[in-house]
Amino acid sequence: MSTPAGLKNPGAAVRGVGAAALVVEGVVLLLALLPLAKLGHGDNTAAIWLCVALAVVSFALCGLLRHAWAWYAGLAVQVALLAGGVLHWSLVALGALFGLTWLYVLYVRRSVYANKPD
Repeated sequence: MSTPAGLKNPGAAVRGVGAAALVVEGVVLLLALLPLAKLGHGDNTAAIWLCVALAVVSFALCGLLRHAWAWYAGLAVQVALLAGGVLHWSLVALGALFGLTWLYVLYVRRSVYANKPD
């Protein structure tokens, strides 16, 4: 019996997609530090530390996606980034972009596991 979409290991494929999304998010958050520091108006120290903390959490979650709770923690990272919009408007933009990306990753995960053979 063949696996969905010809995947030999659907779980590993889905974890790879989730890890890739989290790595890209972590890198983008680290790249956002310089513009926040140099181009921001006023004191953006809290926004900078939030970006650093969320980047570290994103990188840490990459290796933990074999646990079901890590997928919800990934969603919590997106919510925290959106909430960080009170510190700087650009965090809302990043939160919306990566929030939609994470929702798509969760959709892919659900559809792959729904078609998983017993």
